[in-house]
Amino acid sequence: MTRYDVIVVGAGVAGSLVAHHLGGRGRRVLVLEAGAAGDGEPAPGLPYRAHPAAPWPEAADLVGTDGPPGFRAGGHLLQDGPLPYASGYVRVNGGTGNVWTGLAPRMLPEDFDTESFGYGRRWPFTYDDLEPHYRAAERELGVAADADEQRERVGLPLPDDYVFPMRPLPAARLDRLFAARLDGRRVKDPVALGDVELRVVGTPHARNGVPDPRYDGGRGYVPRGRDGRPDPGSRCVGNATCIPHCPSYAKYTPLKTQGRWSDSVTLRDRSVVSRVLVDGRGRATGVEYRSYDGEVSVAHADVVVLAAHAVENARLLLLSGLAGRSGQVGRNLMDHPVLLTWGLLPQDTGPYRGPGSVSGFEGFRAGPGRRLRAPFRIEFGTWGWIWAKGPVDTDVNHFLTERGLFGRELREAVGDRIRRQFTLQFEMEQGADPANRVSLHPTERDALGLPRPLVTYDLDEHVKEGMAAARAVSEQIFALLGAEDHTDYAPVAAWPGRFEHRGRTYGYRGAGHAAGTHIMGDSPATSVVDAWQRCWDHPGLYAVGCGSMPSVATSNPTLTMAALALRSAERVEADLAARDRPVPLDSPSAPPIPSTASSPPGASA
Repeated sequence: MTRYDVIVVGAGVAGSLVAHHLGGRGRRVLVLEAGAAGDGEPAPGLPYRAHPAAPWPEAADLVGTDGPPGFRAGGHLLQDGPLPYASGYVRVNGGTGNVWTGLAPRMLPEDFDTESFGYGRRWPFTYDDLEPHYRAAERELGVAADADEQRERVGLPLPDDYVFPMRPLPAARLDRLFAARLDGRRVKDPVALGDVELRVVGTPHARNGVPDPRYDGGRGYVPRGRDGRPDPGSRCVGNATCIPHCPSYAKYTPLKTQGRWSDSVTLRDRSVVSRVLVDGRGRATGVEYRSYDGEVSVAHADVVVLAAHAVENARLLLLSGLAGRSGQVGRNLMDHPVLLTWGLLPQDTGPYRGPGSVSGFEGFRAGPGRRLRAPFRIEFGTWGWIWAKGPVDTDVNHFLTERGLFGRELREAVGDRIRRQFTLQFEMEQGADPANRVSLHPTERDALGLPRPLVTYDLDEHVKEGMAAARAVSEQIFALLGAEDHTDYAPVAAWPGRFEHRGRTYGYRGAGHAAGTHIMGDSPATSVVDAWQRCWDHPGLYAVGCGSMPSVATSNPTLTMAALALRSAERVEADLAARDRPVPLDSPSAPPIPSTASSPPGASA
């Protein structure tokens, strides 16, 4: 039997950051990863392959069908809701952080209290409480952005002297076209009944750009390249193959953090944790895990940190029968349902160069309008119609089989279409709803004999009204651009997330932003974890990641998840330091042990 200070379950963004922080302080950390490590580099355009012992959901698992419920779900996630949960994740070393888009915006201050807008949940702390950890996360991930633009056009209260580690990425050709035609124009929001000014704003990216010499009080920033090694010359060079793999190693992945782990951190891959162990008082003592051939092992530690993804964290708590006092484990599953609209501009949009999105419109994220409909961000999709219709092969097939074109005519038609393509991606906030949940299927088992996750999911009227507003905004933008609108949520098989609302058809994709399944709060009666992401009923057990977020707002959640993980890592270290503090021998009784980490508002001691 081997004992550690900390066991981390999952080697994605959150788990890798927690292990790095604690390992850097000399803690003995065991990281158990369900997926494989070191099986060769993922190649551009090639997906990872799931092992039967550690499966994961993929987009191809969902197919749209005629008639109710309108979709068929296969693969790892079983589903029984009115609408499909349309996001996947990856169980390999580095987790879904290997295949993310690299967009790293912060949440807005008002996003931490959606209850004041009549929906969702309130966080047990404020934006200001998390702000220092946002800065720490931007350092760890290496974020490129314009602080002045984020203050003035997004409304973030960044400290006056703050600059991001790197200067913003250059605008895409599509961004410049939009700015020239749309900046300062106004569109009507038919649901919130107001006008919104359009203004192109760069999105913060966790990928290497030009370092800002003003960063860190003038000390600057050194970009990190492959395996996290300092690489002053590392830059995003415009490859349009960021997913699953950035060929220039400019995009952040957890493997960069792992490359800086201390020798006190041990990674054990192909290790599927099946149960969290607790003692008679409910304190976490370790985990039980299984190899791919089913061999069962046990590891012990003073602290167990679950960082295995919102769905798998909830599944593991349910498998262990833990943290169930509030009845909220697995509930409040959220995502960013994404409404896509796509079309052709009269001129060349310069698609398939650089990241999938560099800029967007931020004016629909905040304000009183969110009382009436879900707020949303608008991202400019610079990879043509790939998310809406599929790769360029789809266009070739269209002209070849439906138009009968060959040779030069085919080449010219395909070239003309692809060069003018663009997509608008409306990322909707989805509020916490206990009815949207992950549970254990009563009979279905995976290859290791563990109950498979069952998802029950739907979109409420608030989200659907947001999509109605977004579609109307899209039509106005297309008109201002003189663009051809090719949006059509057909064929049915390609749009499992398809529904009717007020007589109109909408289709959505999942953004891969699962959240809320071990929700954070200020009371053990209504939440699973406290403000430090500690399970209320189990000392020594943390559940970190997007599953703790009471609201997912409109920002891509990775940066917020990283900030939360770093904050919790500080708390774990404070707990371990208190454990190690010697007891005075000349005192008849030990005095209370002060904590080195302050308690946030609403948190218990």
